[in-house]
Amino acid sequence: MDDGGGAAGCMAMIIPLIVFAVVYAYFAYTLMVIAQKTETENAWYAWIPILNIILMVNIAGKPMWWVILFFLPIANIVAAIIIWMDIAVARNKPNWVGVLIIVPFVGILIPAYLAFAD
Repeated sequence: MDDGGGAAGCMAMIIPLIVFAVVYAYFAYTLMVIAQKTETENAWYAWIPILNIILMVNIAGKPMWWVILFFLPIANIVAAIIIWMDIAVARNKPNWVGVLIIVPFVGILIPAYLAFAD
């Protein structure tokens, strides 16, 4: 007799994967739109891990060595904030909008704001 433990275990793995895929698609799509609106080359980089970091650095107008900062503890947080501040400026928004990326719940909305607000 099956108590359903296998199905529950399967769902416990599938649901987080679906949530991750949706969140990843959201961030990739908004980053791609931001790249298109700032006329940055290779907007499709938004969909590929690590290349999306290169795309963000390009949108922000920072030197390519900034990509390395995303792989260093603590420095990655500071670099991400600065990059998002410069992305906000590239979209003609105040740079403090980029700082909001670290605010819980609000940070989720910032890429959409930068992508779709005119």
